[in-house]
Amino acid sequence: MELTRLTVSELSEKLKKKEVSSKELTSLYLRRMEEVDEKIHAYITVCRDSAVKEAAAADKRIKEGDATPLTGVPIAIKDIFCTKDVRTTCASRILENFVPPYDATVVRKLKEAGAVILGKLNMDEFAMGSSTENSAFFPTLNPWDTKRVPGGSSGGSAAAVAAGECAASIGTDTGGSIRQPASLCGVTGLKPTYGRVSRFGMIAFASSLDQGGPITRDVTDCAIMLKIIAGIDPLDSTSIDAPVPDYMATLKKEIKNIRIGIPKEYFIEGLDKDVSEAIKDAIGVFKKAGAELVDITLPHTEYAISVYYLVATAEASSNLARYDGVKYGLRIADKGLLDMYKLTRDAGFGAEVKRRIMLGTYSLSAGYYEAYYKKASEMRTLIKMDFEEAFKKCDIILTPTSPTAAFKLGEKIADPLTMYLSDIFTISCNLAGIPGISVPCGFTKENLPVGLQLLGKPLDEATLLRAAYNYEKNTEWHKKRPKIS
Repeated sequence: MELTRLTVSELSEKLKKKEVSSKELTSLYLRRMEEVDEKIHAYITVCRDSAVKEAAAADKRIKEGDATPLTGVPIAIKDIFCTKDVRTTCASRILENFVPPYDATVVRKLKEAGAVILGKLNMDEFAMGSSTENSAFFPTLNPWDTKRVPGGSSGGSAAAVAAGECAASIGTDTGGSIRQPASLCGVTGLKPTYGRVSRFGMIAFASSLDQGGPITRDVTDCAIMLKIIAGIDPLDSTSIDAPVPDYMATLKKEIKNIRIGIPKEYFIEGLDKDVSEAIKDAIGVFKKAGAELVDITLPHTEYAISVYYLVATAEASSNLARYDGVKYGLRIADKGLLDMYKLTRDAGFGAEVKRRIMLGTYSLSAGYYEAYYKKASEMRTLIKMDFEEAFKKCDIILTPTSPTAAFKLGEKIADPLTMYLSDIFTISCNLAGIPGISVPCGFTKENLPVGLQLLGKPLDEATLLRAAYNYEKNTEWHKKRPKIS
């Protein structure tokens, strides 16, 4: 089998047995990128020279018997994470030539584990979008059908894994930005509990919602990646001081008698028929494996989109105030300071980013704060309490990841509200701070991937991964690869 189609765990085994060197593997991936990236546009920056050096260091480490499961494996990073001496753009003109002097904690941990970093991946500008059409540079295309979107905002991260342009990637999830593109590209994406993975060096969109996580070819790889990037970080005051379990140790345990909650609010009108059928089949797989199905309710789900687009935009308005042309990034000089601010931000930010900054600034302004932001924060608490109540009756919750499969390029870009509804099933998870995973569970009649979402209790990624692994073991969907060459 072609090496660029293998999983992280399979590649790790081959590297350990010296069946292939990291240098050879890295060359293969770089060649694969040359062949297919002009069709997919997953990468903003390719780190060819540093990847070759990292591969040589990894081979030395493997030879000395000092390898981790990620040593020598070529991966890629969403261009929202700071990378020392490597351009970090956040897919925005305002940071087009920004080169950070340090690594994000996630990047540092991956490097310490011996991973080979191939490059930085495309995304919606400042992670604001559901299709990767909002990148300031170019849209990323879906490897299953290049006339369609890969999802967003981590579209480059999902498309690169699906197209065999890296063995795994790191994305971020503020309202579904790991899980939704994973679903649309037919790969596996995990959004950990808020605070499980450090946000230090991850460029902020909405600080109380953002979370980094892995996008991989299967659940085992998610477990490997999470173990490496998780843990408390003194540089991030919101990271949680809790032990990080060995996710691989419990991965293969049975799920007999595990209680799976099915929320009626997630099986609604407007859910695509093919998606609905695939989810019903997935429920059947869990039933056959001995899981107990429980009907649950999450009554405040209908308010999730409204709450999210008030909380997230308010935080974005605050976070993006730092891009003013003074300290770093783009500067458009003019006679006066205020003109410089205006011209820099006008030229540097795209339409969607401007829209969200204005929405957030409005909701925080005097006279509107109580009516909008405060009310949204109170409703967020009720959404969190819904999950707390539901988890008294079940261990995990099963839902669709996205209401549809991948939609066509340009189909929703002119209608922001329709675009925002793409994340209707993923947003509540971020508002509540709980973990969620999307795994492939079927295809539509047009041969487009469908994703199944599982949601878990805070810090209980182990149960989530175990349930997802058990589903994967009983199906073949995760083994399907798009025919792109």
